[in-house]
Amino acid sequence: MERASTSVPGAQAIARAAGLLRLVSGGRPDGMALQELAHAADLSRSTTHRLLSALRAEGLVDRDDTTARWMPGPELYLMGNAAAARYDVTALARDIVRSLAVKTEESAFFSVRRADETVCLLREEGAFPIRSFVLSEGVRFPLGVASAGLAILAFLPDHDVDAYLGRHPELASTWGRPHAQKPLRARLAETKERGFAVNPGLIVEGSWGIGAAVFDRHGRPEWALSLTGVEFRFGPDRLAHLGRTLLAHAHELSARIAGARH
Repeated sequence: MERASTSVPGAQAIARAAGLLRLVSGGRPDGMALQELAHAADLSRSTTHRLLSALRAEGLVDRDDTTARWMPGPELYLMGNAAAARYDVTALARDIVRSLAVKTEESAFFSVRRADETVCLLREEGAFPIRSFVLSEGVRFPLGVASAGLAILAFLPDHDVDAYLGRHPELASTWGRPHAQKPLRARLAETKERGFAVNPGLIVEGSWGIGAAVFDRHGRPEWALSLTGVEFRFGPDRLAHLGRTLLAHAHELSARIAGARH
């Protein structure tokens, strides 16, 4: 999780604190327990508590005194609003995500790439009554795991893909054998050929997802649209139809982002 160079004074503490902020902001609405955060961050309970207490003093995280669970603090909301003017494109994507959910009747999502992960920014429910709850706002996945991250990774330059896989040899042990380099590279090649990614229940059995990359004005895959649902809704014939609909919406959003002023 630590990304900063240890040659910079204080970089390790900053990297650890930033990692905890990502975990807290991507956690459940009712917060995360100290032990959960320590385990996910690969830190001791005492180090985790010390860092969280420092972040709480700055208003970046908060702690429910009844449940002792940790959650995002008010300063994160203020910082997010300040950054939104430059980085947030959800306003451009919202009606497209809604249209995708209406036309397919599946749950539709808009995710952004953040370093080696994707973060879900928008979720819109479809009309079909059986839904998948693998993904929701704030949830993060490594690139190449969920369909959104698979779509983004597939359209990155080859040297970036090689570097990413070199940084993350743990994908197979954490997410299962289908995420070892050989099968993952095969899915990346299939994604480029097909135009959209397919996740056939690799995160949660029976919950399928498809994703399409959304590009910035320079042709970089920085976001993705995706759909999730139960397996029987993603049969071969319907999968092709869903893929065409997804790609059309992704192309529309890419064009909209390219034409917007930032």
